[in-house]
Amino acid sequence: MTELSTARRAAVTLLLAAGLALALAPAAQADVPGAPDAPGAPAPVPAADLAGARSAVQDPAVLDKVGHFFARKGVPPTRQLTIGAAEEAKAASDAAPRLAGDTVPVYTLDAGFVSGTPGAPVAKAEFTASKVVAADGQSASVWTVRQGDSWRVVNIASGGDESDYAAKAAGSGGGTAFREPQVNAWYVLRDGRVLPLDDEARRSVGAGGVSLAGYQQLVHQRYGDKLPGSAYDREGQGGGYEVNAAGAGAAAPVAASGASATVGGSALPAVTAVAALGATALVGGGAVLRRRRVNR
Repeated sequence: MTELSTARRAAVTLLLAAGLALALAPAAQADVPGAPDAPGAPAPVPAADLAGARSAVQDPAVLDKVGHFFARKGVPPTRQLTIGAAEEAKAASDAAPRLAGDTVPVYTLDAGFVSGTPGAPVAKAEFTASKVVAADGQSASVWTVRQGDSWRVVNIASGGDESDYAAKAAGSGGGTAFREPQVNAWYVLRDGRVLPLDDEARRSVGAGGVSLAGYQQLVHQRYGDKLPGSAYDREGQGGGYEVNAAGAGAAAPVAASGASATVGGSALPAVTAVAALGATALVGGGAVLRRRRVNR
């Protein structure tokens, strides 16, 4: 994945974090039979919820949107292509998008863990991801969140990091794959240790990983002064939100770039400015979002 697409993916995840964590948290924290007792491990998302999320992605209308995403090579609908509508429609049909692999929960570093809250999991589920592939080999990750009793597709992102790293974690000994967005690092929590799944994670914790306690100390040093309620938060340095004309804060819409596209216009659940600040402050959103704007 190029530096540009990595930056865009990181920014998209940051913008989604505030709303999606709220949307999926009830599922992730449900009383799930067989939930792990290992310290730091988040409760798994119930299988029934994952099935519901997958069903939403399998909707023909959603797969048609993914087909157009592939046809446009990720170029958003607001920008013109060199091909006409008829050619795009044919390319979308020829893409024949299909699901590949499992629908997985996507876990991201938790603010409570960063602050040292007793019993806080290392990460919390923010959304689910389903990998979809095209006939020509393109792949995309379709993100879903639960809204009430149903699941809603909220984003399409190029590539399949979410599913790929979950599969990598499962294939290398099990555990919970999770992401530290601000450094784009993917880890697996296994047997009380945080182990790297990508190069960024190896640079963060070394090839052999660190203990859970060691990782907590590491992320506390990195972000402990950027948590909700901190001076960083109060000064509005977290970024990642906009204030509308009425003065109400909401998560900034995800711009449909070459790496991602929202589905059906604005697909993000509305959140307060305080909630948005809380999420972006935790993950150092300001720096990553500025990087995205520079590279657009």
